[in-house]
Amino acid sequence: MPAQVGDPAPDFTLPSVSEGDITLSSYKGQKHVVLSFHVFDFTSG
Repeated sequence: MPAQVGDPAPDFTLPSVSEGDITLSSYKGQKHVVLSFHVFDFTSG
């Protein structure tokens, strides 16, 4: 079933160039969290 507006995001961990691994749940309780994905940035594709 696809996510709906207002559904909590599933927890995940991704590598960061500057801060090591970042886990979404570590930001729980913060007022705002912005997820930004830039496909093909910094590539020739």
